[in-house]
Amino acid sequence: MTSLTLEAPRSAPSFRHRLMPLLILALAMAGGFTMMGSFSMVQEGAKAEMGLSDYALGLVQGVSAAVPLVVFSIPIGILVDRRNRVRLLLLLGLVWTAGTLLTAFAQNLPVLFLARMMAGIGTTGALTAALSLTADLCAPEQRGRAMLVVTLGKCLGQAGAFALAGWLLGAMIHAPLPFMHGLSPWRGTHVLLAAISVCLILPLLALREPERHEVEASIHAPFAVVVHELWARRAFLIPLFIGQVSVVMADAAASIWASPVLSRSYGLAPEAFAGWMGALIFSAGLVGSILGGLAADLGQKTGRRGGLLIGAVLAAAAGVPAALFPIAPSVPLFAAAVGLLMFCGTVTGLITSVALTVLIPNELRGLCIGAFIALAGLVGFGVAPSLVAWVSGLLGGEAHLGQGLAIVGAIVGAVSVLAFLQAMRRAPLSATLEPI
Repeated sequence: MTSLTLEAPRSAPSFRHRLMPLLILALAMAGGFTMMGSFSMVQEGAKAEMGLSDYALGLVQGVSAAVPLVVFSIPIGILVDRRNRVRLLLLLGLVWTAGTLLTAFAQNLPVLFLARMMAGIGTTGALTAALSLTADLCAPEQRGRAMLVVTLGKCLGQAGAFALAGWLLGAMIHAPLPFMHGLSPWRGTHVLLAAISVCLILPLLALREPERHEVEASIHAPFAVVVHELWARRAFLIPLFIGQVSVVMADAAASIWASPVLSRSYGLAPEAFAGWMGALIFSAGLVGSILGGLAADLGQKTGRRGGLLIGAVLAAAAGVPAALFPIAPSVPLFAAAVGLLMFCGTVTGLITSVALTVLIPNELRGLCIGAFIALAGLVGFGVAPSLVAWVSGLLGGEAHLGQGLAIVGAIVGAVSVLAFLQAMRRAPLSATLEPI
């Protein structure tokens, strides 16, 4: 297979000349996120066959996803900064593929948990590698659009986890393939998904490691040097992380509690809103990715310090009233507000990723992205849902879930605005210049 160079000289070529390697990275991420989320569509079949409880399913779906975020994101980020990223991405693709295949043949809960954890480790680690590669593929002023392409691959994968896995499951139920040797439909679905995953990561063989740009020290710099570089940028990185983690808290709480609020406060059965909620979340991710990428590039063109983050500040501000969706007077207003909240979260997430690749030295990027993923996973998914339950309890119990969710969302949204503003003020002038 002919190699596609990822090298981006300082006099960067037009964006369209870099589109093919970007699409290959996006295709790989689409495969990873499809494999990571595919079990949601088949979990009822697995529960019935393996005799699992809802608590066990919660472990498989929740803890197995959180463990890779918290434990493995930072070590993989360090490897991304110091090793061949294309080879690492291929290896992580094989990890999520093996996890998908192991899911099909798991006979007990520990093996199933391991399989789903492998899918999570491969996918979340690969995202860090893909973002680092994308940064070196394009010049800084093109990185918003470049991140947009890769983020769209992630959105496609999240949708594919429902659409592709659901379609394959239905096909296996109505017309099982003879070579599956009697595998149950949910197991056969994962065998087919593993085969599809192999096809989606094969194009990575056409890529080679790019030259790293914006290196302040060295990719093999001693750890003490890396710590010094991080410490010198603490006034920028800390508010940047607080801003985006606060947004993740609002989004995570909304994604987990929106369904119970619709049932308890608006009297809707799940089948009445599942379709439009899924379409709404995908559309918000799609449009948010496009506008977030463009906003990042336009912000850089302003020439002002931290201009790249202007879009993040505006999106975070728009997310504050949107977080009041649980107390909307009608379902259409609820839908509009929650869609706006998800859109704003996508915009700030993409701009934060661009900021890390434009304003942080190359030898720190993987570590910073990995640390963000770990912190966002721990706080966003570990703290936010429980915080909402605690606030609603203070207000009088489960009947006040909507009010508790609105209060938490609005408060963390306001924190994100202030944090992004501070990050703008303390942003470095370039990746290799420490903040003044």
